Amino acid sequence: MGDYDYLIKFLALGDSGVGKTSFLHRYTDNTFIAQFISTVGIDFKEKKVVYKSGRGYGGRGQRVLLQLWDTAGQERFRSLTTAFFRDAMGFILIFDITNEQSFLNIRDWLSQLKIHAYCETPDIIICGNKSDLENRRQVSTARAKQLADQLGYSNKHSFFFQMH
Repeated sequence: MGDYDYLIKFLALGDSGVGKTSFLHRYTDNTFIAQFISTVGIDFKEKKVVYKSGRGYGGRGQRVLLQLWDTAGQERFRSLTTAFFRDAMGFILIFDITNEQSFLNIRDWLSQLKIHAYCETPDIIICGNKSDLENRRQVSTARAKQLADQLGYSNKHSFFFQMH
């Protein structure tokens, strides 16, 4: 199985321009690309992490290869994007805290996910992005957490967080 014990695929979903690509670059490479370049179709980044559960693997921890799939947010790519839902083990629903409509559209992305996901209860993360633009904030942290609570995504398997 290569140099990892587990392969986990997460799919990033959200409107065009919310920062899905930037989020994945920041997480996997700790880089930031300021220029907006719209994703055409789908792309992915990988990151190897070690999960230390305290059990098994001779004390070395479990080696996990995360595949983070970056989807196009535009409607015209929606049919292509939904084909990848079936292979994902979890989803990162990303909105832009400076864009109210991207927050409201989280429910639409969740509906698409429920239609096309391989299981009824995938792991889901709701992520407010661009928190470095606090002076332009349109969606409060409290409101985002409230949505996560209402949708049942603030438990131990699903949650809300913000990303710079």
